[in-house]
Amino acid sequence: MRILFMGTPDFARESLQKLYEVGYEICGVVTPPDRPKGRGMKMIACEVKEFALEKKLLIFQPEKLSQIKDDIFKLNPDMIVVVSYGKFLPKSILQMPKYGCLNVHPSLLPKYRGSAPIQWAIINGDKTTGTTIMKMNSKMDAGDIILQKEVEIDKNETTGQLWERLASLSCDLLIKAITQIENGQATFTKQGENYTLAPMLTKDMAKINWKQQNSLEIKNLIRGLNPFMGAYSMLGQKKVKFWKVEIVQEETSQTSEAGTVILSDSKKGLYVQTKDGAISILEIQGENAKRMSIIDFLRGNQIKVGEKFV
Repeated sequence: MRILFMGTPDFARESLQKLYEVGYEICGVVTPPDRPKGRGMKMIACEVKEFALEKKLLIFQPEKLSQIKDDIFKLNPDMIVVVSYGKFLPKSILQMPKYGCLNVHPSLLPKYRGSAPIQWAIINGDKTTGTTIMKMNSKMDAGDIILQKEVEIDKNETTGQLWERLASLSCDLLIKAITQIENGQATFTKQGENYTLAPMLTKDMAKINWKQQNSLEIKNLIRGLNPFMGAYSMLGQKKVKFWKVEIVQEETSQTSEAGTVILSDSKKGLYVQTKDGAISILEIQGENAKRMSIIDFLRGNQIKVGEKFV
């Protein structure tokens, strides 16, 4: 089977690598144009392009898919596989391959259609999630479901950790789905209309709201934005990011306002009052500094009891 692959980040790279290793003919790889990144604003290739270069695969980097429509037609792929590509496929391309276009989506559709399903599953405190292989149609993440696999989410798992687990699970499920299609054994189940959305994350939502969010909601926000973006709060004029916290189980005083530091000790750690208790900060990042454990941070930085995160 000739497969045209479309994708961008490391999550997609795992699926491309699996397709390559299994022995499918990768007739082309479509990925976004290189973008400037970092302080030096150097042009950086995404992970999918890096793999394609390594294996000397044919690469396309259009701003719009309409720019390579004729090229795709000439390639005559039997199937197009899309994993975290980030662009809608026009109807003309969706209808082109013999076996259609398959998409890997890391949620149990129809739950969490959209660009950030893994992050929202953790931010919302879900106990389970999963991955879906579907046949694409013209609507966002609304195609017929071929296969799904459910997984449990650990109470301390971050988006980065779940991302890695689902990437590995997804590529195996993708191969299974393609095999079923090749053998004429695949079933296609229509999605119901009872769906939820997982919209793109914004910088505004990364700021902790100490007055409105309780301890568990703060912890889930921090887990959900780790390692992408990071949840933050202001201490005076400085921006402080929180990467790992735990809910304090022992009895704490409720006399302080939410966001107030109630313990700061280079051996015992840093506790911050919440609306319903307290959280212990385990990993932190000061402004223009590196991410580090709270013990290491407090050895070189002073945070006083009574100071307030806002």
